[in-house]
Amino acid sequence: MRHPTQRRRVLRIRPEGMGGGGHRADTLVVEEPLEIRLGGRALAITMRTPGDDFALAAGFLVSEGVLGQAAELAGISYCTGEGPEGNEYNVVNVRLAPGVPLPEISLERNVYTTSSCGLCGKASLDAVRTASRWPTPQGQPVKAAALAALPERLRAGQRVFDRTGGLHAAALFTADGGELIDVREDVGRHNAVDKIVGHALQQDRLPLSDTVLMVSGRASFELTQKAVMAGIPVLAAVSAPSSLAVDLAAETGMMLVGFLRGESMNVYAGEERVIL
Repeated sequence: MRHPTQRRRVLRIRPEGMGGGGHRADTLVVEEPLEIRLGGRALAITMRTPGDDFALAAGFLVSEGVLGQAAELAGISYCTGEGPEGNEYNVVNVRLAPGVPLPEISLERNVYTTSSCGLCGKASLDAVRTASRWPTPQGQPVKAAALAALPERLRAGQRVFDRTGGLHAAALFTADGGELIDVREDVGRHNAVDKIVGHALQQDRLPLSDTVLMVSGRASFELTQKAVMAGIPVLAAVSAPSSLAVDLAAETGMMLVGFLRGESMNVYAGEERVIL
């Protein structure tokens, strides 16, 4: 199994009075490709941090509308490499349960997905406006004070970030009390969300109603779509949302919060559900 970090020798340069410089060992986050196969056929490639690969693949298929519950997943396994190094743990194959339809795997779907842009390889915006199996819960009130506590709790769960400073994170909290349910890290923000959703699918916990999804970066359209596909009613981010993210949140009834930093936040959709 691949490790999420590596040690590298670097030259550290510091001004006088700050301890000087010199060579030292530094911890870096690992970034490697993961090919996701469905029924033995290549579906997508994403750059990710090794770890939780099966959950990442499962979560990706939830966001694609292929999976919606644990019973539809027959299994996930690594593919043995044919080269001299054997299994690189960079290719996973997902097997669907009997009767679950396979999606059409074409050049439009089989795209290279970078660690930063997620679904940007789609042919059109309509291709990612997949209808969710789970209606997004509406009318559920959320306390602003509970939202304000989430960034600090998310940051406390970023163990690999503490060692590398180079990872995004996503965390799932209860909507009523803001209790931490799960937290995952990855070099790609969309991968971190897929790992959260994939773990929930494996535990047969979809839809994730009565939860809040908190992300360490911006709230893009892709992250909003992934939350919608998992039935998550609230998405909060420490940075800004995009216009398409706000549009999708408004269309589906999701609450979307951006610039969540301490007691300050902007509510871009679902403001009627915030308890001040």
